[in-house]
Amino acid sequence: MTYAIVETGGKQLWVEPGRFYEVDRLAEVEENSPFDLSRVLLINHEGQITLGHPYVSEAVVRARVLQHRRGDKIIVYKMRPKKKTRKKRGHRQPLTRLLIESIELNGVPLATAPSRTEAAPESNPEAAPSAAATGIPADEE
Repeated sequence: MTYAIVETGGKQLWVEPGRFYEVDRLAEVEENSPFDLSRVLLINHEGQITLGHPYVSEAVVRARVLQHRRGDKIIVYKMRPKKKTRKKRGHRQPLTRLLIESIELNGVPLATAPSRTEAAPESNPEAAPSAAATGIPADEE
């Protein structure tokens, strides 16, 4: 298993290729465009750990921006007892959803996300089901 720990938006994320992550809004990047995370703190590739001081040099995590969205609403309610003072406010954090495509070290991809065609096997709806799938013995067909 290959993973990396990257820093973005003042937070640290454990990322793996082929997974989706939501980070604070990346305003400078358009939707459906590639984005490189260069602040890589650690890479673990099949048990071999590469640790940075503070960042791993020549390491990059390639991602694709899927969408810019807003998070769930958080209600902030303030009340001063015995004063009839109440404040109710809401907040929705602007977020960016990323798909991690690959983790690279020294320009060599250590791990890449499986493509969608590899992940889902092709199904042929016109093909007749086999005898094992229907539960009918082969001699009765």
